[in-house]
Amino acid sequence: MKKVIILIAIAIVSFSIASNAQNASANATQNVSLVLSNAIAITFTGSGTSTGGAVTLPFSTVSDYANGVTSTAQQLQVQSNLPFGVTVKSNAANFTYTGTYTTGTTMPVSGVLKLLVSANTTGGTVATPFSTSAFASITSTDQNLINNGTYGSNQLFSVQYQATPGFTYPAGTYTTQVVYTATQQ
Repeated sequence: MKKVIILIAIAIVSFSIASNAQNASANATQNVSLVLSNAIAITFTGSGTSTGGAVTLPFSTVSDYANGVTSTAQQLQVQSNLPFGVTVKSNAANFTYTGTYTTGTTMPVSGVLKLLVSANTTGGTVATPFSTSAFASITSTDQNLINNGTYGSNQLFSVQYQATPGFTYPAGTYTTQVVYTATQQ
């Protein structure tokens, strides 16, 4: 009987030790912080850069001079993590001239070069005097083009140019740069 009691005691002690043995564990923690800065970019989708391809408006017929010439649509993309606006202007008040004539070649940009917003999926509105149905003159000062564009990575709008120089200027090439600026609001 003594042997049975000893065996039962050993079994109880072994069971008690086995039930107290657990898998060991440990934890480690680490904070991860994202430090975001405001970011904005505007690019031409045709080139994928901030410099669009050259737009050439050839005047070949009397009808071109009388009615003007319109470009194909030029698409731009804005990427911004905040709402934004877009302005437009020419880089100078007058076109630069390349050609053989020495007089009568000063052509103003305003009144000759016009712009139409032909598509707008920025979530914003087209600013006056520009619209989606009528051309408005480009000037050499910043003019609001898109107001309250929505943040995102693929905010698109397209523009078309129309030139109406009339019959006042001699043959040659008249050039200006059109500058688009996207600014976070």
